[in-house]
Amino acid sequence: MKSWNRPQVPRLSSLAPAPRVFDTSTRQLISAETAGSATIYVCGITPYDATHLGHAFTYLAFDTLIRCWLDSGYTVTFVQNTTDIDDPLLERASATGIDWRVLASTQTDLFRSDMELLSIIPPDHYVPVTAVIPEVAAAVDSLLAIGLAYEVPAPDSIDEQPDLYFDSVAAAESTIWHLGLESNLDRPTMLELSAQRGGDPERFGKRDALDPLLWRAARSNEPAWDTVLGLGRPGWHIECSVIAVNRLGTSITVQGGGSDLLFPHHEFSAAHASALSGEPFAKIFAHAGMVAYQGEKMSKSLGNLVLVSRLVANGADPRAIRLALLANHYRSNWEWTDDALPKATARLERWLGASMSAGSAGDEVGRGHPLLGQLREALANDLNTPAAIALVDDAVGSALASGGSLTAADSKAVWALLGIDLTRP
Repeated sequence: MKSWNRPQVPRLSSLAPAPRVFDTSTRQLISAETAGSATIYVCGITPYDATHLGHAFTYLAFDTLIRCWLDSGYTVTFVQNTTDIDDPLLERASATGIDWRVLASTQTDLFRSDMELLSIIPPDHYVPVTAVIPEVAAAVDSLLAIGLAYEVPAPDSIDEQPDLYFDSVAAAESTIWHLGLESNLDRPTMLELSAQRGGDPERFGKRDALDPLLWRAARSNEPAWDTVLGLGRPGWHIECSVIAVNRLGTSITVQGGGSDLLFPHHEFSAAHASALSGEPFAKIFAHAGMVAYQGEKMSKSLGNLVLVSRLVANGADPRAIRLALLANHYRSNWEWTDDALPKATARLERWLGASMSAGSAGDEVGRGHPLLGQLREALANDLNTPAAIALVDDAVGSALASGGSLTAADSKAVWALLGIDLTRP
């Protein structure tokens, strides 16, 4: 599937150190250093109600990481899925009377447009789940063969074919994965989150209440695909495992997504991948915080969404939206307020005022420019974008106070590392 157009990312003449990023599994900052090539998988959207600021905040976090890697001289391979077949999508399609395929397609198009407006670096492989159904079925078949999947009766399925579940207890006994490896959560919390986030802990016939669905046998009036497993469609977590492993290899540098995916989605995506490969899924498990609005987490179910497309349609500069989001640390939970965009717009105008009179944006950035070194230091410390913005504010303030401007080199560093192009009005 086509992703979106890649923004220009100016190349800086010297190389930065690799950033340190917080790893949920160890609860420590870990260097995201690799042997010259970094791989990252970031879970994509389920395409309905795209793109709200919670989405944008998550993808901006990992865009920042990728920019840091590029500044370190790394080759980066980035993969993202779009969950274009899943229960919430089908429920929304049914409620609105729209064909689920049309809903998924139009919302994916909108998401691409929003990401391009925000100058988010696109994935090298943007993969819809509907394009990998045979791959997923083959992976589930492999889990059955090694005893890590089992059948659960599904009397309401076509021809009463069983559903297939992952055996988390067997996996913990026979693989390098164990329950809680990534999330560090206790079992009562896992059970609560499973019920809230697409799991079915009360399903009769499961060996363990937390075991996740791998394959849903076909039901009447539901989409289904004919595979090695018969008619059906994938469960939620296995899709990401298969897409990541088949395109990035068996052990990746970073698995990323919003913190609401930590359990059960990321926990079991890593479990499935490790069960299939025999290797740790990722070096670093990284998660972005949640964005609230009007006192509640911004979510589709609550309907308290602030949409990127709507802000732009109302005249917002996408660079100001990006700045408003970058003003919050990627791991923080925070609330969008109605004054966030005006504040970011005023900041952008100040930066532009201090930058537009600078020399050619093609001037080389070298080690002699203090702002570049300061920005690199801030971002290397767990992608600290609020500190980086404060550094630019200081540089802008000093330039304006002296009747001068940012140098072309400083503007280029801001463009490369923060994704804010100051070379145009």
